[in-house]
Amino acid sequence: MADASYTEAVKEALVGDRDAEFVWLCNFEVEHEWARGFPGLPSAQASATASIVQRMEEFGALLAAPGDHLLLGSALDPGYRAYLGRTVSPPPGEIVVDGADTARAVLSSPAAINRLRALADRGAYLMPMGVSRNEEEITTATGLKLAAPDADTAQRVNSKIYSRRLVEELGLRGIPGHTCETVEELRNALRPLPTPESPLIVKDAYGMSGKGLLVLDSPRRAEGLLRMVERRAQRTGDPSIHVVVEEFLDKRFDLNYQFTVDRTGRVRLDFVKRALTSGGVHQGHVIPAGLSCGHIEEIGTVAEHLGNRLFADGFFGIVGVDALLSDDGLLYPVLEINARLNMSSYQGRVLERFHRPPAVALAKHYTLRLRRTVGFEEVLHELGDLAAPPTGGSGLVVTCFGTLNAARAEIERAGTREGRLYTVLIAPDDARLRELDGRVADRLGRLTTKEASV
Repeated sequence: MADASYTEAVKEALVGDRDAEFVWLCNFEVEHEWARGFPGLPSAQASATASIVQRMEEFGALLAAPGDHLLLGSALDPGYRAYLGRTVSPPPGEIVVDGADTARAVLSSPAAINRLRALADRGAYLMPMGVSRNEEEITTATGLKLAAPDADTAQRVNSKIYSRRLVEELGLRGIPGHTCETVEELRNALRPLPTPESPLIVKDAYGMSGKGLLVLDSPRRAEGLLRMVERRAQRTGDPSIHVVVEEFLDKRFDLNYQFTVDRTGRVRLDFVKRALTSGGVHQGHVIPAGLSCGHIEEIGTVAEHLGNRLFADGFFGIVGVDALLSDDGLLYPVLEINARLNMSSYQGRVLERFHRPPAVALAKHYTLRLRRTVGFEEVLHELGDLAAPPTGGSGLVVTCFGTLNAARAEIERAGTREGRLYTVLIAPDDARLRELDGRVADRLGRLTTKEASV
């Protein structure tokens, strides 16, 4: 596939046709659907960033081809759409539905269903970030073909319990820990009780981005968790709990790599990146990862083994894997398997166009507490010369704008609300990348001090 673009290579692998017409659906919180019937940690709170996460669906505009279509809960900002056209590629057609959950909104929109049926008549495919029952219902209602495995397969291979068991089965170097599917197994996994010197981390089988994750650094916290899950089991009569318990390892940094399993079972390693995380929450990526050739070769071998096993379990498609490099230089190649599109997937075409080694790239978001809604042209104005795309080896690409004003109603009602601007920065070396990052943060910070105009 060396002669194919990033998006063409994805289509070739998934459906055998690089010119296929795709309808993209970036359902970032598909894990919520997979988690149904698999109780995890108790007292999970609703996400304060739900509106931001929904607007992340416009990342699909970076990956979709000009003749494709993107399902959205809110239309792309016209200024940002024009920016994508002159910076990355002409954006796809938009199919906009009204609802907090885009997939469910599609199913309740006769206009969207009719439009998708017309696309299905032309042979179009539905390409979701991950497949749940909702996406299967869309294909049933419209006739769109699914460019990914069915929901049962997706749910099975995306569990963190599946990941740990696959590591054990393949004899890979794994994080010390346990899988737990009952309260009794969790009780045993927390013995001996954790301490500040030997903490444990408990993760929901279908948790993501720091949600469904609990750090236990004392006997009191561990015993408190056990009391809560025991009370829930007594109340519901169901002793099941689906979590993994892992020890902390001292690490140099986190890693993320992606490979693709095509419909015939061939495995291709796509890239390896250094992942930036804080408290288990994804913050961005650095490219290149800064690994030795030996570590890269080891990842390639692991990807081949994982891909073969996933294919045997009925999966094909894009797979993102979280890993880490320990302080003593050992590679732990699988923290968890995300057999779906991931944040890195959507950066592919931007990096393909602008990143040329030995330049370095940083994918990150800037968090801003705005006092009013901000237009895209104002963002470009504040960035000034820094907004120039990195055609000369240094610059910036805005990869998601809708997340900046996602909480627009709250901003207008309460006067301030957190938003995010997603970007990819490229510079000739680490020092100039840090300098560029600092300058961008300073310029964007001006937006947080401006009051609403009268």
